[in-house]
Amino acid sequence: MLTLHCLAYSRALRIVWLLEELNTPYQLEFYDRTKEFRAPDALKKIHPLGKSPVIEDDGLVLAESSAILRYIDQRYGHGRHQPADQTPAFFAHNEWLDLSESSGAQPVIAAVMDKIAGKDTVPENPAMADRLGTFLDYVGARLEDRPFLMGDTPMLADIQISYLLALADRAGVLDTRPVLAAYWQRLQDQPGFQAAVAKAGPMAPPAH
Repeated sequence: MLTLHCLAYSRALRIVWLLEELNTPYQLEFYDRTKEFRAPDALKKIHPLGKSPVIEDDGLVLAESSAILRYIDQRYGHGRHQPADQTPAFFAHNEWLDLSESSGAQPVIAAVMDKIAGKDTVPENPAMADRLGTFLDYVGARLEDRPFLMGDTPMLADIQISYLLALADRAGVLDTRPVLAAYWQRLQDQPGFQAAVAKAGPMAPPAH
């Protein structure tokens, strides 16, 4: 049986969502954060990077959200959360799947950390604020004429970006972006998302 090593308030909620959506049997190993809000050292026993998510499945130890999402969807979901292989939509989906971490994660995390620290402007760094605006503008433009990134059905890219939207919402930056706020609500309405939160807790850290 697949084992998911899941850190509280982390990207691992993406994996729980997909597993619940696919109704795939799995074992959840849950880790609380330290007082400094870091991952515990116990995760280094599973993977040298000491990060979450990490899965173990039939001798395979795999880290990184996008790699895990692709693996689970291909092995247990027959690729149903991705467009048909080798089509233009497939490659466009890969861009969106990778975009979250390559372009969005750093400015979004900066925003939520500044919010938690009580800063008046989030993110406080002007260059980071510019990057955040560019990222959110790009995502918002994509959603002007469709409910999800690839059309009418949520796919891996939507699951991947959900963590950043949870943090952006926690930072308050969706308050002036109704298209993204509505998209975030649609993601929260998905049964797999709701099952994941019920089992592993929210994606974003609490206010206090």
